[in-house]
Amino acid sequence: MHGGWSMTMLDTSMALAAHTTLKPGELCPTLETSVKFVRPILADSGELRIVGHVLSRSRTIIILEGRLETLQGKVHAHGTSTCMIVPNGG
Repeated sequence: MHGGWSMTMLDTSMALAAHTTLKPGELCPTLETSVKFVRPILADSGELRIVGHVLSRSRTIIILEGRLETLQGKVHAHGTSTCMIVPNGG
C-alpha cells in the first residue's frame, strides 16, 4: 500500500478526534503532522484499524496521536498532529 494512503487515514482519524473537542463555531486547522511508517502494508497484512486520540487540548492547541494497526495491535504506521483552535471565520 502506498504511504500516502496511510497518511490520509491517520490525518482523518486525528482530525475526527480533534473535532470531538470543539465547541460550536470553532475550527481546528492543522499546524503540523508527522507520520512514521513502521512496517509495510501488504496484501496479506489482514484487517487493519485506524485509531485517533486527543493527547491534550488547551484553549488554543490540540495535540493528537493516530495509529494504523492490526486488530491484534501490531502498528504499521504512527502519527502525531498539532492543530490550532480558532473561532469560525478566523
